[in-house]
Amino acid sequence: MSASRSSKSGKSTSRPDQPIFDGRLNLEQQRKRAKELLRDLRSGDAHARTRANDAGHPVHISDLGTIQLADSQLVIARENGFPSWPAMKRHIDQIAERHRQIASGTVPVRDTKSTLHLRCGSDIRNGLEIAGFVGDFLEFADPFCQGPVPDLPLDQFVETRADFIAQSYQIAHKDALARIKREYGALTTLGTYDHVVLWFEHDSYDQLILAFLMDFIATTRPNTKVDLISVGQVPGIDRFIGLGQLSPELLIWCWQNHRMPLRADILTFGTKVWKALRADDPRHLKTLAEKTTAPLPHMPAALKRHLAELPDPQTGLGLTQKLTLQIIKDHGPVTVGKVFGHLMRRYDPLPCLGDLMFWSEIQWMMDCKDALFTLSASDPKTNWAEHTITLTTTGHETLAGRRNFLDNFTGVRWVGGVRINPSPA
Repeated sequence: MSASRSSKSGKSTSRPDQPIFDGRLNLEQQRKRAKELLRDLRSGDAHARTRANDAGHPVHISDLGTIQLADSQLVIARENGFPSWPAMKRHIDQIAERHRQIASGTVPVRDTKSTLHLRCGSDIRNGLEIAGFVGDFLEFADPFCQGPVPDLPLDQFVETRADFIAQSYQIAHKDALARIKREYGALTTLGTYDHVVLWFEHDSYDQLILAFLMDFIATTRPNTKVDLISVGQVPGIDRFIGLGQLSPELLIWCWQNHRMPLRADILTFGTKVWKALRADDPRHLKTLAEKTTAPLPHMPAALKRHLAELPDPQTGLGLTQKLTLQIIKDHGPVTVGKVFGHLMRRYDPLPCLGDLMFWSEIQWMMDCKDALFTLSASDPKTNWAEHTITLTTTGHETLAGRRNFLDNFTGVRWVGGVRINPSPA
């Protein structure tokens, strides 16, 4: 679909200036950083000492004369997510070897032509090919983090989702319906493969689709081996957005370090989540979100982020709406594309939206009697991301909680199976 993951990790037009890091650490760069940190620590720099303390290697004033390069190297390694400098060096060396193998065409084949790689988007398709994977690729990308997810029979459910996708992402209904039917229909072929690998990350876009797939697999019981790759953090990446940002070498790392067989308890938990997601009462979903341990470890946090889209009692805003207004207040007037970039990079605690999905959020926020913001004059030749957006007085008052958005709202919004209507007149 047009809101698939190809647009979550790959579109640079809606990003801040710097590119998203692909996970390939450079050893020489890390050595330079360690030497710079050593210099700062020896000079008593407060920020450097804070970094060391945050990394679990505190440096006291009395120790300044005895600090060694090994101390600063340990801090750098821990900042990058490794327990030690040697562990980080081994990782970097392994990634460098994968790069050499890919460049020379000698990368080992890790799957077979009877393997199916299933992903909620097309963002890693090319990367898997470069990394030497030879199996088929299937995209299933119905974005359940947006729009109605009602408890309906599958045929009616598919129609409902197609209606939403067509209206929200400005594509012809027949095209939306054809694609969504094709993607749901393709799931019936899982049993024709010897091995199915599910590639997912930690946000609600991925995890809600994963819950659906757990319910589907638990119901249909395809006669095949199924593995799950679910990634929430990658060494060296301070703010991991998604698999689509990773280099082919790091996709191999995910395969080697995060792949696990699909167990019965995972299927059971995923099925419970899928049932709760479609309910018109969010209480059961809230209970699942409070799990401190779960067979799907990234699911509880993703559910909390999803539930944060329910209206705040004081402002009437979901979290994406609130953060959007906050970004415009902090940086505006600003282009819509830069608002999206700030949201993904810094403001959203667990970003999940693709660029067109965010544009839909902007349009839904315009369904109100008194505008929250203004957009620069529309030009058919101007990309939506280039429009300048400016907060209005109503927007300021709503963000501050002096007005409730639901009193102003004229549309309909969904959070899973929960329908959100304007406040009664």
